[in-house]
Amino acid sequence: MDYERLIDEETWAFIKRTAESYPEDAVGRSIEDQRRVYDAMCQDFRQPRPDSVNAQDRSADGVPVRVYTAGDPTRTVVYFHGGGFVVGGLDSHDDVCAEICAQTGYRVVAVDYRLCPEHVHPAQFRDSWTATNWVAQEYGDPIVLAGDSAGGNLAAAVAHHARGRLDGLLGQVLIYPGLGGDTSAGSYVEHAHAPLLTLDEIRFYERVRCGGAAPDADPSFAPLQDSDFSGLPPTVVVTADCDPLRDDGQVYCDGITAAGGQAHWINEPGLVHGYLRARSSVKRAADSFERISVAIEALGQQVWPYD
Repeated sequence: MDYERLIDEETWAFIKRTAESYPEDAVGRSIEDQRRVYDAMCQDFRQPRPDSVNAQDRSADGVPVRVYTAGDPTRTVVYFHGGGFVVGGLDSHDDVCAEICAQTGYRVVAVDYRLCPEHVHPAQFRDSWTATNWVAQEYGDPIVLAGDSAGGNLAAAVAHHARGRLDGLLGQVLIYPGLGGDTSAGSYVEHAHAPLLTLDEIRFYERVRCGGAAPDADPSFAPLQDSDFSGLPPTVVVTADCDPLRDDGQVYCDGITAAGGQAHWINEPGLVHGYLRARSSVKRAADSFERISVAIEALGQQVWPYD
């Protein structure tokens, strides 16, 4: 794959800056060391919260959450952070959540689900489901689910499980999510050695997440394993073109539309996995983050601008 041609200079600078904090051999390190270098990388890219945003740490029936507000919101975004289910937390995506709050005017509740390998699947899903139900009861607002990478997986898993169990889900916005696609085909092969996320790394995170063999036909683990894609809320999936996970977004959207639902896939040329951190330094990433915020705001207002 000719990444020198596909990826522009700004994005290469982001990739090199990332590698300074989070080296290519990170997954070969101890879990403690992986978390240390990931936290350091996130801190290096972290942007200050907008002045208009207030944040408060709370407990959502035992699950730590951080609640962001700006003004008097009438919608709530439940946000699940990325990190392969192994790294990340409330601080790693603090600036992303604060900026979504500022740009949409919605309340944002970031979920600090338990991490692997100390807590294997389905602990992360259970925490996500618990926190989402707490949000529904605590605020009574309609909800938009959102998340990046592993968090996109959790947002979709909650959406699938919520059918017939939880009212008020207005939509979901999934950012370069891993949804359990076929790792022997498509982008998994085409971009098996992509910058910032490789197929080998995906397989590592899956093994750690399961503590053994991956389950079959379990949508709370891999939403693409579901046999029924009907009744899901309006969905926008945003992917990076140079990412092994790219095709999960297209396959997922195709499944929803084939079942009669609304889904739209946005694939961002020249971008790589984890590009949310590049939104302040890479124009392509900044433009994509704007599209993400617009999608969240539109779904919250029950507007579908993609026809």
